[in-house]
Amino acid sequence: MKIAIEGCAHGELEKIYDLIESIQQEQNITVDLLICCGDFQSTRNLQDLQCMAVPQKHLDMCSFYKYYSGEKKAPILTIFIGGNHEASNYLQELPYGGWVAPNIFYLGYAGVVDCNGVRIGGISGIYKGHDFLKGRFEFPPYDEASKRSVYHQRQIDVFRLKQLSPTVDVMLSHDWPRAITNHGNEAQLLRFKPAFREDIETNRLGSAPCEDLLQKLQPPYWFAAHLHCKFAALVPHSKEKSTKFLALDKCLPKRRFLQILDVATKLDGNRVKDGNVSPIRLKYDLEWLTILNLTNHLISIRSSNGYMPGEGTEERFNFTPSEEEKAKVLERFDNDLTIPDNFVRIAESYQPDEKGTMDMRSVEQPRAFLNPQTTFFCDKLNIDDPLRLAMLMTGHKLNTSTYVDPQAEQEGTTKESSRLSNADELDVGDDEDEEQEKDRKQESGDAQNTSEHPQTPVQAKLSLSSLLPQPKWRQQDSHDSDLSTTFNDSTPNCSATSNPTPQKMADDSTCILSESGLAVDDLNLSSPRTLTETEANEQENPPVKKFKRRNQTIYTKDESD
Repeated sequence: MKIAIEGCAHGELEKIYDLIESIQQEQNITVDLLICCGDFQSTRNLQDLQCMAVPQKHLDMCSFYKYYSGEKKAPILTIFIGGNHEASNYLQELPYGGWVAPNIFYLGYAGVVDCNGVRIGGISGIYKGHDFLKGRFEFPPYDEASKRSVYHQRQIDVFRLKQLSPTVDVMLSHDWPRAITNHGNEAQLLRFKPAFREDIETNRLGSAPCEDLLQKLQPPYWFAAHLHCKFAALVPHSKEKSTKFLALDKCLPKRRFLQILDVATKLDGNRVKDGNVSPIRLKYDLEWLTILNLTNHLISIRSSNGYMPGEGTEERFNFTPSEEEKAKVLERFDNDLTIPDNFVRIAESYQPDEKGTMDMRSVEQPRAFLNPQTTFFCDKLNIDDPLRLAMLMTGHKLNTSTYVDPQAEQEGTTKESSRLSNADELDVGDDEDEEQEKDRKQESGDAQNTSEHPQTPVQAKLSLSSLLPQPKWRQQDSHDSDLSTTFNDSTPNCSATSNPTPQKMADDSTCILSESGLAVDDLNLSSPRTLTETEANEQENPPVKKFKRRNQTIYTKDESD
């Protein structure tokens, strides 16, 4: 299977597809798959553009909106991960991945899919030590601090990827793994990028979590971008195993941003039947689905640090699934792991004026949307949507969007979506410099600014019991049914700090903090339900989730910058 690897796309889809088409005609080949390693910029409209962490003077709609609106269709199946220049509000709708446009698939915060027998994994975003241990507390509209923290990698995604066994065939990241320059032509890199020298000498160039994943997964291929240069390396793991690493540039003239390579797959010989070549199909990865299901209780939407389980505790810390656990998940999907073609437009597409100019002066960030793809996936797998949790746990209502997809209306199908409001405001932190070298050196400053400006209490406070049926991770078939958790509706501010895992009391009983304490068994953190009259009258303050301290000694080392 021929795969085209792209570095930073920066929204230039038309140019990338045109280049691939010219290569196909020149070399008489067919490219089966395009992989983009971040900075994809899936901006649908001007509101999405305001959610990108770039200076106003660099805001550009580029060409993704044409593929979102249906004006054009991606000629090649495209898979991408997120970087640090993204329409973060749109990608937050798809935490576990999904279609951002027809034939264009996002892997999510972290994800693994099967593409015609090739197992492709990826992790979105970049690493910042001061945000790594936090939960996914951000949602739009963002301030300048959360506009950046929203794309920072989190420990739960790395923890989940470490449970994979066997490894993936292809691994994707936006950041480079730390210390990767030790395995390539470092001298040549420094001639091209002399500003990297200090970070290389102090071992600060790249992502420490990606370095851990590289050593744990040891994939045959690892592709990255971010630093806007081409760099190749060969990382040996043993006599028989090594990883071929390749980072590529951004999409600009005379830059090395695209490379095509052949990846062998067992299904290559079965694609041609009766003279016709079968299309490339995406499937869910069963082991990854099971890991998501087993670790759903570890989701955090707190802005405080939390910890993953580890050795030395009584609770489970190894979530590499058994065959029995995978069989249960496969049954939930009716033994069919094909990713459904269920893309739906839930926001209006950009409509350029005759002059092609953009007036951003009156454009505000959008509210948060719940994507039907994520709702379907969460209900199917019996897990929770972190965006929904973050909204509800801070007392925000679920609103209905008035947008109607014109194409769906023509087909006789009106597609309706839900939208969320956000009354939270964070004080603005220091802005990151647009240059990548300065951006890395500002991490410590950003961490201080974030800690100096805590999240302010929200105005509306709603009881979760009035909004939610039973949570996904507490149903009868839960894989972690021994955990005891309590929500307390009498607590004044649900954004109070706590660790992001359920607390098990010493006497194995649930600690009731007040008479109005609400057992988590009465909640559902994924799908809303109709309120009873009694519940509607009992709306009080948002609840607080009590958590267990998880093996903190493992993380006593300062992870911040």
